[in-house]
Amino acid sequence: MAGLAASFGSGAMTNSIDDLGQADVVLVIGSNTTEAHPIIGIELKKAARSGTRIYVVDPRRIRLADHAEKWFPVDPGANIALLNAVMSVILNAGLADEEFIASRTESFEPLRELLVGYDLEKAAETCGISVDDIRELAMAYGSAERASIVYAMGVTQHASGTNQVRVLANLAMMTGNIGRPGTGVNPLRGQNNVQGACDLACLPNCLPGYQPLSAGSLERVCELWEMEPELPSVPGLTLVEMMEAATAGELKAMYIMGENPVIADPDQAHVLEALEALDLLVVQDIFMTETAALADVVLPAASFLEKRGTFTNTDRRIRSVWPVVDSPGEALTDLEIVMRLSKLLGVDADYSTAADVMDEMSAVTPQYGGVSYRRLETEGDLRWPCPDESHPGTEILHAETFTRGLGAFVAVDFEPAPDTVTPQRPLVMTTGRHLWNFHTDTMTSRSSGLCELNAQSYVEINTVDADGLGICDGDRVEVTSKHGSVETHARVMRRKGPKPGVVFMPFHFADAPANRITGTDLDPVAKIPSLKVTSVSVRKIG
Repeated sequence: MAGLAASFGSGAMTNSIDDLGQADVVLVIGSNTTEAHPIIGIELKKAARSGTRIYVVDPRRIRLADHAEKWFPVDPGANIALLNAVMSVILNAGLADEEFIASRTESFEPLRELLVGYDLEKAAETCGISVDDIRELAMAYGSAERASIVYAMGVTQHASGTNQVRVLANLAMMTGNIGRPGTGVNPLRGQNNVQGACDLACLPNCLPGYQPLSAGSLERVCELWEMEPELPSVPGLTLVEMMEAATAGELKAMYIMGENPVIADPDQAHVLEALEALDLLVVQDIFMTETAALADVVLPAASFLEKRGTFTNTDRRIRSVWPVVDSPGEALTDLEIVMRLSKLLGVDADYSTAADVMDEMSAVTPQYGGVSYRRLETEGDLRWPCPDESHPGTEILHAETFTRGLGAFVAVDFEPAPDTVTPQRPLVMTTGRHLWNFHTDTMTSRSSGLCELNAQSYVEINTVDADGLGICDGDRVEVTSKHGSVETHARVMRRKGPKPGVVFMPFHFADAPANRITGTDLDPVAKIPSLKVTSVSVRKIG
């Protein structure tokens, strides 16, 4: 979000999911789409059958590679080196859209200077892909009439995540692949309603609608909320920064809703230390998670099937949901819980229905200005920006102008990831998701059918590395980083899975949490941890 907002002025998917089939070429980078976003994966497979050429850039041969024109096995953390090399080939081949660059963007010349003499041989060595493959990818994307980029956390969960996003924005703007059907830069959000949560300011550095913490915006919001004194103009803490503050004794209480940081966050030992240092931990959830087990107070919440509300999905589409079953036991909707707490804390907030909340959302959030339950019930869904009642919603962002006016190029060169391999830790571990398990397995682990498909942790290892380490499929192994160790079993991958030198662990499983051994090296802008590059050793045990 930080990277796209800096380049375009808006940190959201530029096109729609339906729009992917109109592309001639789709570059899928850092996204295991068919497993982490299976519905979008279906759309990509349909597009491939209809003639769209898909190019997959990933350290693992994922399932989508079977439907792709080609798989490019980039080394973890080397995306910037690869993308700069691709742009260098495009520029030197005369495939840059100079008219678009001149009329719609700014600050291209520093990037041009970086790219003109870019060392392709060095880039190929850095990213583990041949020069010929770099040229093939560049010519495919650069010569396409309509080219789309799809990415996910294989791009963002790095110490250089913001810069990686900005380089993808550079590539799209340089070729004029913005603002038209079948083009765009399309981040896939990690969970349902992540986009909506960000839109409504579940971020520490902005107001609803990504409005800055500046005088004009603060005054408007505080006037609507009838607040005195005003909201602070200093940004709050990100999740990783909260854990640091708790450990230091600077943060005394935490209220966690629908999240399980003991499994989801990096450096599990540090997370446990932080939560135990709090004076008060409150967890609001539908099951007793590993985090809830540490809480002083657990508030029983209702699931999405038991409450009224909206979701805003990854392509900015706002849709209504209705309750279909009653909540069990003493479980209450999030709205009911928050309203009860507000009254006990002396805050006079009276939102009796979810529609009341939507009315306020529309009033305070410019992009949601024309969204109401009445429209959602009659029209089905709306894509923001939808600034007023007469607006039909926006299918494609940045069609005539960027949200920030002119699109902003930035010249960014490759820097190695903070956690590099050593003789003691010669492999790179990357983490991700498995189709049958969702996030921290809070819900999917309670499904007997899904547990039959995939019930326990594992580490994928290439057959070349496995042979060298004397590891066979199913062996019990220990995976060790500088942050700790986990024991799991090996899946030796021959055709699919990671390239040599790389291992993969899904982060879902409490029996061997991958995030016990990931670190907290942060992106300096977005404060996202570097979960995709951790140097490890793997040894057979037992």
